Amino acid sequence: MSTVTETLRSWALQEVVADPRARAGVGVLTFVLATGLGAQLAVPLPWTPVPITLQPFFVILAGAVLGARLGSAAMVLYVLAGALGAPVFSNGASGVPWLMGPTGGYLLATPAAAFLTGWIAGRGAGTLRAAAGLTLGVATLYAGGVAQLAGLTGQDLGALLALGVWPFVAGDALKVLVALALLPPLRRTSLGQL
Repeated sequence: MSTVTETLRSWALQEVVADPRARAGVGVLTFVLATGLGAQLAVPLPWTPVPITLQPFFVILAGAVLGARLGSAAMVLYVLAGALGAPVFSNGASGVPWLMGPTGGYLLATPAAAFLTGWIAGRGAGTLRAAAGLTLGVATLYAGGVAQLAGLTGQDLGALLALGVWPFVAGDALKVLVALALLPPLRRTSLGQL
């Protein structure tokens, strides 16, 4: 029985894509698609125009797994796809006007968040440094979101934090913890070797 198990394990762990550039492309596209799918799991909150989604999870995970450059590239492609009409934003939304709305600041901050996460939590980063990178990636998303909300609403910082940060902190902390737990096994895959 152990021979069968070992054979299956070795078969399952074989690299499907051997070329490093092609593997990088597959990694980038994987996170573009995952982020778009994560956006569809949107929970609206009655007191804010910003829904709870899984986007932040995939943004920070892209940076931590793919690294700063490729993680950021994945998020640039994600935002570009949505801007060009692909229904990848929350609840299937798309288009440039969506990027100018109340959630646009978060979306436009995704490349910077993935880059910062990858730069801090890159290969070889220990648990503490990885946690810091993931957390600062989420904070970058908050900064972009609050900045755009400020421009749209003109409200003071306290009101902006109540609209765009405080409702999401607990859920995003959980996303950081799950990403931190998934990071070691994901780094052992071919995506983590880019």
